[in-house]
Amino acid sequence: MSSQHAVPATPRVVSPSPTPSDTPSSRNEYFAPVTRSAARRQRLSNSAQSVLKEDSNSNGDAVARNTSSQPRTTPRRRGSNSNNTTKKPSTSPVVRSQPLSANGKLSPNGYLSPYANLQDRWRDLSRSPSPLGLIPLHQNYRTFIHKHEIPRKLLHVSIGFVTLEFFRRGIQTFEITPWLLSALIPIAAIDVLRHRSERVNQLYIRLMGALMRESEVRGYNGVIWYLLGAYIVLRAFPKDIGVMGVLLLSWCDTAASTFGRLYGRYTIHLRTGKSLAGTAAAFLTGVVTALLFWGVFIPSVGPFPNDPQNTYMFTGHLDYFPESVRNLVGWPTGTGTGTGSSVITGSLALGVMSIVSGIVAAGSEFVDLFGWDDNFTIPVLSGLGFWGFLKIFG
Repeated sequence: MSSQHAVPATPRVVSPSPTPSDTPSSRNEYFAPVTRSAARRQRLSNSAQSVLKEDSNSNGDAVARNTSSQPRTTPRRRGSNSNNTTKKPSTSPVVRSQPLSANGKLSPNGYLSPYANLQDRWRDLSRSPSPLGLIPLHQNYRTFIHKHEIPRKLLHVSIGFVTLEFFRRGIQTFEITPWLLSALIPIAAIDVLRHRSERVNQLYIRLMGALMRESEVRGYNGVIWYLLGAYIVLRAFPKDIGVMGVLLLSWCDTAASTFGRLYGRYTIHLRTGKSLAGTAAAFLTGVVTALLFWGVFIPSVGPFPNDPQNTYMFTGHLDYFPESVRNLVGWPTGTGTGTGSSVITGSLALGVMSIVSGIVAAGSEFVDLFGWDDNFTIPVLSGLGFWGFLKIFG
């Protein structure tokens, strides 16, 4: 009897939360019993689903089904991890950077760009800017060596003072040219050898990296053009013209490069790689160099007993209306402006010669002669400019 009136045990009902795909579409349909914890999980999963739908990098319904049964923080963390995984190759700070291009052209081998023709090859020899990464020493001293080229500029400037010291000791230019030639031949030979042997090239870079530009790793060393230009100007022109050519190469080129890099972005660009700041610095340096050399240094040192005839082309006077010009325009000698009245001497002649020196320095530094290296063109063009001017007005 007791068994007939026994109360049956209440069964335990566990209702899992429905997945988003199983959510009823109609409010009139039957809902199974849902506990409070299951309802809370359902609300969290619905919130996570809305967040995932707003994420452009999510995988749509597949990601929502995988994360619907987890708390809100879990799917967001998974989504962020997947995003980081896809973006890691582009945002990781340890990814190897691409090498910079040489003079604006990226090379396929990661180093210097190949030359399309011979003119581009000459134009890019030892020119800045240079690609960073070829010389290890440049990476350690990016500002001191790579950007400002302090060791290279110090060597560049010191050549001018060495030339003046040779002049003060009475050493003639024809005695210096054999030394230059004896230095030029082995340096050029080593440069050719290092381009044929990578091991020799790496040893050369390790020893001379502080004085090199990175474009010289695959190109020829600028010292070759420096020695060749100095040899020609000292060999082909009179003593004072040859020395002035070396001084303009040593000081004007350095001044133009330094001030052009510092202040060139604030002035107008005259052409590619040349700014008004650099050209003006070359002009002022040329003026000061001529004033000090012809106005102070030569008078203080004086002539030497072993000076050959016609050693100095500028002797302190200029004829602003020379006889050759009068004959060219048809004015006979002795009429109009006399020969004596057309000659200027002293400070006025020195001032005119200094202005001419500034023009010659700025012009030889500015002009691009077939893309040749300026270590070669500056002394040669300076010597031609001085010689032509003094040949007419000297």
